[in-house]
Amino acid sequence: MVLTESTNMPIGAKAPDFVLPDTRNGQPVSLADHAGRPLLLVFMCNHCPYVVHLLEALTASAHEFADSGIATVTISANDVERYPQDGPDKMAALAQTHGFRFPYCHDETQQVAKAYNAVCTPDIFLFDTEHRLYYHGQFDDTRPNRGQAHGQDLKRAAAMLLDGKPAPTDVHPSVGCSIKWNT
Repeated sequence: MVLTESTNMPIGAKAPDFVLPDTRNGQPVSLADHAGRPLLLVFMCNHCPYVVHLLEALTASAHEFADSGIATVTISANDVERYPQDGPDKMAALAQTHGFRFPYCHDETQQVAKAYNAVCTPDIFLFDTEHRLYYHGQFDDTRPNRGQAHGQDLKRAAAMLLDGKPAPTDVHPSVGCSIKWNT
C-alpha cells in the first residue's frame, strides 16, 4: 500500500463534465444530472483500506447530505484487470451491501479521474450549485487503525457551503492508496 495525497485543484475551478455508467443499474450518470445542486464527488474503490475505513461513515454522510440538497456520486477508476475486486460487478455488490442511495460509477478509461486530477482513494471533491470547486480535502483526520471515521472535515465544509460561507482555507489533503492506473 503506497500512501498518496490528493493534489491541488484550485478552489472555484469548474467541474469537468462526465458521463459514466452507474454499476448499480447500468444507467448513465452525468454532471448535468445534478445541475443547480451542490455535488460531492468521491473517487474511491472497493479494496483500499482507507476507503474501507471510512465507507460506513461516508455512506451515512452522503445520505445526510442528500436530505440537505447535496448530491453524491462515487467513482472507481482502478485498473480492473490487475484489481478485479474493483470491477463493476463487485462495485455493484458493495453498493448494495452498504445501501448506497447514490451512484457508484465505473471509469473504465480513467479519463474522468485524469480530468479531475484525482490520484488517490478516497479523493474527495465538493462542488457548489454552479459546480465550481468549494472543497477538496480529507474526509476527517482518522486513518485505518487510528480512530473511528466521522467525516468532520467534510461535514464542516458542507455546512459552510450550505450556509453560503466562503470556502474553508484550512484544508488537509485526502490521503489513501494511489489510483491503480492502467499500464
